[in-house]
Amino acid sequence: MNLNFDLSKSENYKSNSQIARVLTESWVKSNSYCPNCGENHLTEFRNNKPVADFYCINCASQYELKSKNAVKIGNSIVDGAYSTMIGRITSEENPHFFFLTYDKAKWQVNNFLIIPKYYFISDIIEKRKPLSPNARRAGWVGCNINIKRVPENGRIFLVENSKIISKEKVQDKWKKTDFLKTKKGESKGWILDIMNCVDAIKNDTFTLKEMYKFEEQLKIKYPNNNFIKDKIRQQLQFLRDKGLIEFMHNGIYRKVNYENI
Repeated sequence: MNLNFDLSKSENYKSNSQIARVLTESWVKSNSYCPNCGENHLTEFRNNKPVADFYCINCASQYELKSKNAVKIGNSIVDGAYSTMIGRITSEENPHFFFLTYDKAKWQVNNFLIIPKYYFISDIIEKRKPLSPNARRAGWVGCNINIKRVPENGRIFLVENSKIISKEKVQDKWKKTDFLKTKKGESKGWILDIMNCVDAIKNDTFTLKEMYKFEEQLKIKYPNNNFIKDKIRQQLQFLRDKGLIEFMHNGIYRKVNYENI
């Protein structure tokens, strides 16, 4: 994987936005691979397919690319229309998402991250304020993708802080997310919420008592559930069975080191 952009790809463009788009898309096509099956090259969709930018010829997985000139991924990524995004992530053909940050001065990749599509729920899509009545598209409502609302094990770096992560580690971590494919609705919501609660605890080792501190927060989201503590224990057991956390003893758990997933 070469972290430098091929500047020859942008020779026929003058617009900064077009240059950035051409260079980033060309880089992904030449350097990325399909984390789902390991295919070494992705293919671009023709005619600007509205739901994705790339697909894998081997397993048919689809990917959309979001990129920006920045050192870090940051907390959020600016996206297009809110209604379009919500429709996209709830459709049967919703794509996985690549997020790329680059150094425009050097035209080099800083970070390249993938989030599997099954981590995308409406909770992570933030609605922006409608454009003012004086705007050309008055009333139009955009959105941001809040990366920080995605659990840590759903953020899979192929390049992190200019360091290339081995393909084996990327695919191993990807496989650990497979169980979410079959989860839908509130069932998926509970799993992701408990993952985020675990992530919110700073220490690698944590207790059931610490998890119970999220009871009120979860009660607000699930007002019809009168057994929040029972649900917390149930979801912790599920995450343990999937190898994402370890049960130590007497209500004590340990996070699996995400770097080693």
